[in-house]
Amino acid sequence: MAAHYTLRLSREGVVSKERFDDLGVALDALEMEARAFANTERRKPAAGIMRTYEPDEIVGLRAEVAGPGVRAGVDVRGDGAAEAFTGRVRRRLVAPESGESPYDALRRVLAAG
Repeated sequence: MAAHYTLRLSREGVVSKERFDDLGVALDALEMEARAFANTERRKPAAGIMRTYEPDEIVGLRAEVAGPGVRAGVDVRGDGAAEAFTGRVRRRLVAPESGESPYDALRRVLAAG
């Protein structure tokens, strides 16, 4: 039986899901969606009850891949910046190495783990 990976995209409370048989293909789809969002969408500052949230503090898109032994993804901020993470409840940021994109860093960590 083939492993199944789910790509979950969350934009402003709207969630969509896609299933893939291959982790590499799921990560390619994650990168394509996240880069498209980062290149086209920007958020304005948002007023909360006690403070104003700047675009770099707002997650505009959360793209997560889940499957056998995999819980990871990328958050795209309101200013277009992206950061990779692993885990679900306890997210751990993945620091890119020199010259590495957040997507490359995510692939590196998943390949090692």
